[in-house]
Formats: sequence, structure tokens, C-alpha cells
Amino acid sequence: MGGVLPEWFSLVPPWLLVGVVMGFTAVVAVAGIFVAGDRLFPASRTDRSRRIDGSDRRRGEIRTYLGRIGERYVEDATVHGEAVAFHLPERGVAITFDPQAYFRIEEAGTYAVLCEHEMPGSQLGRRLPFEVPTDGEEPGPTGSGTTGSVASAFERLGLRPSAGPDEVKTAYRERVKEVHPDHGGDGEDFRRLQEAYTTAKKHAD
Repeated sequence: MGGVLPEWFSLVPPWLLVGVVMGFTAVVAVAGIFVAGDRLFPASRTDRSRRIDGSDRRRGEIRTYLGRIGERYVEDATVHGEAVAFHLPERGVAITFDPQAYFRIEEAGTYAVLCEHEMPGSQLGRRLPFEVPTDGEEPGPTGSGTTGSVASAFERLGLRPSAGPDEVKTAYRERVKEVHPDHGGDGEDFRRLQEAYTTAKKHAD
């Protein structure tokens, strides 16, 4: 056995042995340089806890907007068993990024606002069911949006002004399927429908 190894070495060309040894030495040297450099000049660590993704940015924008218009809110609240980003308890409005939660909250009878990924927080006011202040004005009364009178709100839902709460809710659910942006509808029509629903629900017999 002792004679096999020397015989094997004798079959390998000397230049190949020298190349292998030099290559191994170079790899060890380069690795040593990297290790030494990392210890002498450590790279700054990324603080992942402070990284702000798209959702955090939108939350910050909404937070700023609600503060600007003077609306009291609860963040990360639970409404009808659904986790929502913001809840306006004095207005009975839930704000969520989750389409499924949005529909379940609406079905439970609470006004919900769905914020899409691309929607800036400053556009939230266009979807709220009450008049919001602009240019420093004070907020207007709930339900005083662009739908106008109570009669026009019921008309937008296709109902008589004497319709009851259940009829208002049913009509709203049917109309949502037609005008919601997720179903190919127009955003402005959807906003007006939401305003009409809020007004009609408030005045339903």
C-alpha cells in the first residue's frame, strides 16, 4: 500500500501539481482578504424594522389625511369580526385594503371604504360618505355629499323615499355589483352610490 501513493504521484506531471497548489493557495489568500476586510471595514446593517413598504406608505398618508381633516380614528380595529386598517367610530366608517373584508363589512351594514394599492391617501376624501373640509374649511354634516337631497339618494338606488332599511341594503348590494371598480364599473359612480346608500340608510323608515 505504501508504494501505491508514490507511484500515483509519479504519473502526475509536475506542472499540474504546481498549478493545483498555487490555485489552492490563491483561493485561501483571497478568502483571507475578504474575511479581514469584513472585520476591518464592516458594512452597515440594514434596519429592516424601519423599511416602509407600499402598505405602510398608504397607512401613513391616510393617517396624515385623517389628522388634517380632524377625524378621530382607531387604527388596526376590528369591525364585524374583520380586521380593518382604520375605523372612524363617530362616522361608522371602516377603511380596509382587503376586498373580501370590504364586502363582508358592507353586507353587515357598516359603510366601508376599500383603498386599492395604487390609491394615494389624499384621495380618501372622495370615498368618504360625508363632506370633508377643503382649504381649511370645517367638515360638513354627514350625508351632505354630492348626492344632493334624500329623494335623489333613494332614486339613485332605484327606490321609493318610503323604502325601509332592508330594501335600501338589498338595493345597494345589487347596484354595487354594477358600479364597483373591481367589477368594471366607474369609480365616480361607485362613490356616488356609497354616498346615496349612507343618506338613504339614515332616512329609511
